[in-house]
Amino acid sequence: MLLEWIAEVADEALVLDPADRRVEWAANTWWLSAEPEDRRSLSVSDVVAAFGRTASAVRGRVRELGFSGVATFYVWHDEQAGQLRCSTGSVAPDALPFGGAYVPCHEPGPIVAGFLADAEPGGVAWAELDDAGDQAAHVPVRVWVCGVGAAGSRADSWASAGPYAESRPHYPGES
Repeated sequence: MLLEWIAEVADEALVLDPADRRVEWAANTWWLSAEPEDRRSLSVSDVVAAFGRTASAVRGRVRELGFSGVATFYVWHDEQAGQLRCSTGSVAPDALPFGGAYVPCHEPGPIVAGFLADAEPGGVAWAELDDAGDQAAHVPVRVWVCGVGAAGSRADSWASAGPYAESRPHYPGES
């Protein structure tokens, strides 16, 4: 089912509106989970290929919409929720709407591998809570970024630029 859901993302409504990025984010962000059997049977390469096909299809849709700005398709593993999440935004990779540190990357494999290997999706052991303290605030989320916009997307150049930190939940374009 996970591969089907990833493919369906490319067919869903796509909103690219730099003037209203909250609506854009709400319309374009998807939460994807998988049953334990699915996690065991899928390979990282199968899931990565599915995201690659989806990014390519989204790129085509962005062009069909006539959107001429920068747009980024991005994927991350939300470990607390036990989900893969993906979104498309009319933003550069350094302006993604994360409330904490993140690292844009070229390779989705490690993100997908972490998701597939998660033995208890969304679960945190009590023992881990005692040691967590402020560590979670300092561990940047790895985010696969893929330029899908017509305007000179810089997604590839941002992949090794390092973590980006925000002090609060942020929607690109906010002052």
